[in-house]
Amino acid sequence: MAKRVAVIDIGSNSVRMVIYEKTSRFAFHILHEAKSRVRISEYAYQNGGNLQEIQMQRAFDALRDFLSIISSFKARKTLCVATSALRDAPNQKDFINRVRNSLGLNIKVIDGQREAYLGAVACINLLPQQKNALSIDIGGGSTEFSLIDKQNISSNISIDLGTVRLKELFFDKNDVESAKVYIDSQLEQLDEANISTLIGIGGTFRAISNAILNKSGYPIDKLHAYQPNCDEFEAVLEKILNSDEDELKDLGIKNSRLDVIKPGVLILLRVFEKFKIKKLLTSGAGVREGVFLTDLLRNSNDRFPLNYNTSLRYILDSHVDNQTYANQLCKVSKTLFDLTHEELKIEKKYRYELAIAAKLCMSGNNIHYYSHNKNGYNLIKDALEFGFTHEQIILIATLIRYAKRKLPSPSHVEKFKDLLPDIDQLESLSYLLSLGVALLSHYPRNIDFTLSFESPELKIESKNSLYLAKESVKKLDMMRKNSINIIFYSL
Repeated sequence: MAKRVAVIDIGSNSVRMVIYEKTSRFAFHILHEAKSRVRISEYAYQNGGNLQEIQMQRAFDALRDFLSIISSFKARKTLCVATSALRDAPNQKDFINRVRNSLGLNIKVIDGQREAYLGAVACINLLPQQKNALSIDIGGGSTEFSLIDKQNISSNISIDLGTVRLKELFFDKNDVESAKVYIDSQLEQLDEANISTLIGIGGTFRAISNAILNKSGYPIDKLHAYQPNCDEFEAVLEKILNSDEDELKDLGIKNSRLDVIKPGVLILLRVFEKFKIKKLLTSGAGVREGVFLTDLLRNSNDRFPLNYNTSLRYILDSHVDNQTYANQLCKVSKTLFDLTHEELKIEKKYRYELAIAAKLCMSGNNIHYYSHNKNGYNLIKDALEFGFTHEQIILIATLIRYAKRKLPSPSHVEKFKDLLPDIDQLESLSYLLSLGVALLSHYPRNIDFTLSFESPELKIESKNSLYLAKESVKKLDMMRKNSINIIFYSL
């Protein structure tokens, strides 16, 4: 597979382009993205589904500029898919042939089931694992659903519900009641299911989640894997449906969505009613990522290997120069946790976050050594994107920020109090990572000490003097708020 791959998604409302770069076999990051709100389906639903000339020209011009961007980044492969607007259009070949002949771009029109599947592939690979979840991707012309249970995808379905479609058929005529009847009739295609989580993929869901996030004082600006409160979300949906344009802006709805947000909201409200949704999860990834991942993972059943995380691997590839040390620190930190977590009253589930923090502890070094803690914290907070909850991301970033320095500051703990463990567990985890860093101060080729614990004594035994380690451990005494005593023994 090419190192740089571009993906173009031609939707009913927008045309989007992303350029991905691989850093190793399954690890990647985004180099560039662009979108244009060309509304290729505008007025199509009033004209038998036929694409109109002005709208096709807008899309053509956007695609031409996208190809220029792709060329400047030297991407070696371009994958282009089109969804509802083109697959519904009797004159789709006119547009497809024009693009192919004039721009040299091949457009693949995918059916609704494939579109639903691609969105679900993005969810199972790039979100924290979910049980009994339903993904929903509300587009301009159609809405896609998939059932997701951990790594399994089933019941991929696409129905003729879209924001632009409903706007032109009902909302432009101020006929909301007929829209409700139409939506409910379409939703009858979905079988009753025990759904615990609704995963929102499309622009409508993201727009509402983003509005809630910005208004709530949420401590991080990260939409992917954001979990809005279900009752609050539904209340905002009701407000949007009954708001005028100025009120929509006050609610945080962007200008580009003002005319299509209400049809999308009505779809969501009817889905809420049908499935009695209790938990929500926002996905920043969707069809574009699904297209890329099915190409990247085509020999792996469209799934990453077990226990593999692409964001973790990307950071290791790009920002951790001494991966032998990273692996050693991870091993030592896990051993310290296993020996002491009961004594320190740390929940077992935090072993994973401690291990990841250890692996990425020095990721800020190659940005600037003297501020590597701060740089590592910012890098992890922003770039540890896929497969982690916000709670996990903030805990890992916090441990890195304070490693080998001091305990997390009261102001930091207060800012992230809703995402971090309780203060006693947080301080104990922070201490264990700093202790691991201290014990490896001499950067051994191989770990040259053993650890054992019999309360309250943590015994470090080695044939070597561990002079630097002893010095570093002494400096940690100011951090220690537990009863563990550290004793060095020479063999």
